[in-house]
This record gives sequence, C-alpha cells and structure tokens, in this order.
Amino acid sequence: MSIRAKICGIRSESDLRIAVESGADAVGFISGVTHFSEDALSAEEAVRLAGLTPPFVDRVLVTHLEEAAAILELADRVGADTIQVHGLVDGATVRQVKQEARGRRVIKAVHVTGPEALYVAREVAVDCDAVLLDSRTEDRLGGTGQTHDWAISAQIVADLRCPVILAGGLAPGNVGAAISVVAPFAVDVNSGVEDEGGGKHPDACAAFVRAAHLGAEIEIV
Repeated sequence: MSIRAKICGIRSESDLRIAVESGADAVGFISGVTHFSEDALSAEEAVRLAGLTPPFVDRVLVTHLEEAAAILELADRVGADTIQVHGLVDGATVRQVKQEARGRRVIKAVHVTGPEALYVAREVAVDCDAVLLDSRTEDRLGGTGQTHDWAISAQIVADLRCPVILAGGLAPGNVGAAISVVAPFAVDVNSGVEDEGGGKHPDACAAFVRAAHLGAEIEIV
C-alpha cells in the first residue's frame, strides 16, 4: 500500500496549484491559531483557497482552537473534509468535535516530546479517525522543521489500531527513511518543501509526494 501524502501550510493559489500538481492526497489550511505560524490564514482566506481545491484532494482544516464549538464553526465555514485538531485540547473536546463533525474525519495531533506520547496517543485514538504525530517547540505547535524520536512514533504505530500520520521535520531527503522506521499510514510536510521565500517549491513537493507514494528516499538534483 502506498503512503498517502499531505502538504500543509497552503497559503496562496500558487501553493495550492503546486501541491495539487505534485499529486498530494491532501492539502492543509492553517487557521485559528494560538501559537506562531507564518502560514496562518484568516478564515476568509481559508474559505477562498479551500473553495479552489479540486475534487479528490482532501481539504484539511488545521486549527489550534481549543473550544469544540469554535472548531466546528470554522470547519463549516471553510468547507473542510477533515478537521485536524492541532491545539492543546483535552479528550472531551476531541470527543465532542468527533460527535458533531457531521461525517467529517477528525485527526488529533499528538506532540512526540518523549515516551509519554504513547499514552497520550492511546487516550485520544478512541475519539478520532487518525492520530498525527508532530514535533513542537515552546512557541510552535507545528511547522518546526524538527524531527522527533521516530522510534517512539514506530511504537505508537504498532500500538494503535487507527491510522497514524507522521509529521515533524520531514522533507524529500528523509521521508523514505522515516517511512522505513515508522511505517505510518500517511506523511505530512510543511516547511520541508518550501523555498527561501516560504512558498511551496514545485520540485520539492513533487519529490516528497513521489517518495511517499513509492515509500522510498528520493533526492532533489
């Protein structure tokens, strides 16, 4: 089975076009943030870009919002297919989002900062459709450009029955190795496929998706 690939941090029509042309299975729109993200969109801009996304490409709302009602309201506005709860929320909030998602899939981010992530993942997995494993820093909940301990992520994949998505410091040059170690359902990239100006790089996006789909490491020449 090929590994699915999401390109996150879409913030312009150019980013969206590049991600779609690269063959990405999903694109992520970051909106409603509590921690720093240079890719954060206003609700209006997220709505506009989600509306331009073609069929068969999953539109993922990535949000730090911590109240279930606010998360669901924003997902309704954006027209998201999937809600990625990336904020610091408790299990009850995730459960409410899932219960009221009206058919939308719900992903909960778990930050892999140590072995305790395994227990956190077990707790949230029962209330969502997939768990996303990410890195974090003091001021960022994602988009750190930093990998975490893949051995812990591999333990989580082996332990959970729901799909696990791997994120955190991935790029075309290391995604093949990450897949080999972790064996996730899908991989998620943001800063690892950006150019110096912060926009999505066509060659990097294409190489990342190709590597994910093949499950192999590919270098950009």
